[in-house]
Amino acid sequence: MRLYESETVELKEIYTFDLKKEIVAFANTNGGTIYIGVQDSGEIIGVNDADLVMQQISNSLRDSIRPDVSMFTNIELLQEKKKFFIKLTVSQGTKKPYYLSDKGLKPTGVYVRSGTTSAPASEDAIRMMIKMTDGDSFEANRSLVQELTFNRLEEELQKRGLEFTEVQMKNLGILSSDNIYTNMGLLVSDQCKHSIKFAIFQGTDKLVFKDRKELTGSLFAQLTNAYKTIDFYNGTKATFHDLLRTDERDYPEDAVREALLNAIVHRDYSFSGSTFINLYSDRLEIISLGGLVSGLSLEAAMLGASQPRNEKFAALFYRMKLIEAYGTGISKIISCYKGLAVQPKFENVEGAFRVVLPNTHAQELSAENEKYLAILGLFENQKEITRSDVEQALGSGTTHAINMLKEMQEKELITKVGSGRLTRYVVK
Repeated sequence: MRLYESETVELKEIYTFDLKKEIVAFANTNGGTIYIGVQDSGEIIGVNDADLVMQQISNSLRDSIRPDVSMFTNIELLQEKKKFFIKLTVSQGTKKPYYLSDKGLKPTGVYVRSGTTSAPASEDAIRMMIKMTDGDSFEANRSLVQELTFNRLEEELQKRGLEFTEVQMKNLGILSSDNIYTNMGLLVSDQCKHSIKFAIFQGTDKLVFKDRKELTGSLFAQLTNAYKTIDFYNGTKATFHDLLRTDERDYPEDAVREALLNAIVHRDYSFSGSTFINLYSDRLEIISLGGLVSGLSLEAAMLGASQPRNEKFAALFYRMKLIEAYGTGISKIISCYKGLAVQPKFENVEGAFRVVLPNTHAQELSAENEKYLAILGLFENQKEITRSDVEQALGSGTTHAINMLKEMQEKELITKVGSGRLTRYVVK
């Protein structure tokens, strides 16, 4: 009997811990056979204590490889010329990718057969195997990251008197039936790979930044922090009816809440990009990736039709009472602007969905600041200006220019830098 290595045959002189890589590679590819006690030349040299080696192989199959691959393997003890050697047959598995449990679902833990060697699989290849095995549902697919913690999620569940046990994790879709974390688990974990990018601009375009930040962590932390950030910049205008004072926010709080929830719950997380929140002087824009679910038109969504892209994620938000009812988000946003001169806008294009919430006081602010436009226009061509620049732009004297600059500082439109002859003004 003469043996040769090939794409489906691996020869090993002795048992080593690295054998599990070969098993994983065969299970992830087209199956194969591993002979232990055979040299690379094909000569059978046998193994010492065959029973011990067979037990080591069995333990490795059980403890070192996930998902369970033992049902796709068969261990036989063979003999030739009084020499015992072992034949390990590995069939192609049905729950690919198989991986080393101590390495996880990444190239250092996932191997495939390439010629006569077992090589690490690329991340793209791993994703493709997951998709072929688990289907197209992103949240139900196995997560490439398995070292997850859920501190923020546990806090949110405890606030609502909800349990967070292993059984609950499986019911919520965070854990698969074979105890592997899913993408749903990744999204609600403290290690979530997605983020919200928040930008505040001076004026109505993107020429001048006022502030920017990136919100990371569990999607629950991102939701809370995004709302707090918007609330910080959401101005209040006081109006009086007789002796009664009414405070009105620039952006209705319920509209902000619904727009944020929709962006987080319904976006397509198979895209790696961030959710964007852009705050201008006259509007708040929230842009989420993925657009509406295929087959659902914007007109249908406006009527209240709903088809969650992430059903388990949406169900968790509903259970936590963050969502009151499916399909009501857009109608709630519209109702917040009922009777106002400005109205929200909803745009759906391939790959993205945008909600535009207008500043309810934008027209008043524009009229109030119109007299400063000539000065603000100076910043389009230069980063800083002087009093003499203002005098020239306005065609006025020194006193008027000083008064205008002082007013703009009080309104926090500009900031004074330096003193005396070195005084300059920059956009705040």
